[in-house]
Amino acid sequence: MYRDSCIGFFRITCNGAEAVIEWIAYFYLVNSINVSISLATPQEAAAIAEVISQAAHDLTVKHGQGHWSAVATEKGVLNGMNKAKVLVARNGAEVIGTLRLTSSRPWVIDPAYFTPVQRPVYLVDMAVRPAYQGLGVGRSLIEQAKVLSTALAGDAIRLDAYAGAAGAGGFYEKCGFTDRGHVVYKTVPHIYYEWLIKK
Repeated sequence: MYRDSCIGFFRITCNGAEAVIEWIAYFYLVNSINVSISLATPQEAAAIAEVISQAAHDLTVKHGQGHWSAVATEKGVLNGMNKAKVLVARNGAEVIGTLRLTSSRPWVIDPAYFTPVQRPVYLVDMAVRPAYQGLGVGRSLIEQAKVLSTALAGDAIRLDAYAGAAGAGGFYEKCGFTDRGHVVYKTVPHIYYEWLIKK
């Protein structure tokens, strides 16, 4: 038996197969995590790219190669910071989650499906390190995104999620977002979601 220092998993090897005692891992993480959320700095660009890439790899392992398999680069993250507000979640000094808020409409978004507003904010590039998923990190990021979007005088947060098992539609609905329609973009099914900001 040994302990994985990255995520606290305990593994037992038996006949060449590893049995992961997940509840021990969950207990370890829940009792050791100390999440804080704030705007990202350029110095964190490499760590943010790593988080996005790890989440993409995890989806690929679970659901096969797809549009969700694209990895991020430090240069790409830095470029995104110039055009948007990037939030990061940290456990101590470790970057464990991220999302980006921008006024620039992604190509996949069709405004016709959404409530007409003057200042929509688009939520993109959301990712949580696989080891920290299911612990409330994503929900904490979303709640802070709502606060920041309101402070930026936005009227609504708009986003798209992959339809099906690889998507996070159920998560966004639990966070208060409304399903605004299902579309196919470049052969890939998507679901549109929005959260209207109360004035």
